[in-house]
Amino acid sequence: MRIDLAVIGGTGVYALGELTDVETLQPDTAYGAPSGPIRVGRLAGQRVAFLARHGEGHSLPPHKINYRANLAALKAMGAQRVLALNTVGGISEHFGPRVLACPDQLIDYTWGRISTLCEEPGSDVLHVDFGDPYTPALRRQVIAAAEHAGVALVNAGCYGATQGPRLETKAEIARMRRDGCDLVGMTGMPEAGLARELGLDYACLAIIANWAAGAGPDVDEVITLDDVLANVAVAMAGVPKILQRLLTA
Repeated sequence: MRIDLAVIGGTGVYALGELTDVETLQPDTAYGAPSGPIRVGRLAGQRVAFLARHGEGHSLPPHKINYRANLAALKAMGAQRVLALNTVGGISEHFGPRVLACPDQLIDYTWGRISTLCEEPGSDVLHVDFGDPYTPALRRQVIAAAEHAGVALVNAGCYGATQGPRLETKAEIARMRRDGCDLVGMTGMPEAGLARELGLDYACLAIIANWAAGAGPDVDEVITLDDVLANVAVAMAGVPKILQRLLTA
C-alpha cells in the first residue's frame, strides 16, 4: 500500500473530515497496537492516512501513548512523510492562540517514556543525527503549501516537550522561555526522535490553543479545556488547505 502522507492528530483533532473513500485499518506492530484505528482515504486525489494520537476518544494521556507503534504502523503501511498536528501553548509573542506554526527546533523535557527503537535486548544501537529534529525538506514543503494556500503560518520556533498531562507552572514556562522555547506541548517527543530512527520524513504543524502559564497579556488567565478546543477549531480551518497544497505541489 502506498500512502502519500500520514497525518497524526493531537488534542481536539480526532478525525480528518476531508477524507473520502475512507478505509479503516487496525494494524498491529512489533511494539504493540497503535493509539487507535488508522483511517485511510483520499484527499486531493492522493492517499492519506490519519491517526488520532490520543485515540479517537482522547483516552490516552501523553506519557501512555505508544509512539513506537504509531509510527511503525504508518511506516508499514507505506508512509514516508508524516505531518504531526500538535496542539500546544504559546510562550513567545508571535505564538498566540489560534496561530499555526511550523517549528524548526525542539527541547525534550519528558522523562520515563520509551524513546528509542533500541530498547529491546539485541536491537541495533542507532545514533541518528538529530541536530535538525524536523526534516528540513518536509518543513519547506509545508511552509510553501501554507504560503500558496494563503494560510498564515509562523515559519520557525522551538517546541518544548513536557511530561504532562498537567499543564506547566509559571516558573516552568519562565525557565522554558529562558531556554529558548516558543511553544510548549506534551507529545513532540519521543515522536520526532522515533520518526528519525525509522527513517521517516517528519514535520510538525503546531496548533496554538492557548497562552502558556504566565505568558500571555493576562498572566493570571486560567486555561480551560473549552477555550482550548474552541481555539483549535478556529486554527484548524486552514489546515485542510495546507494539506491539499502539500499533496498537489
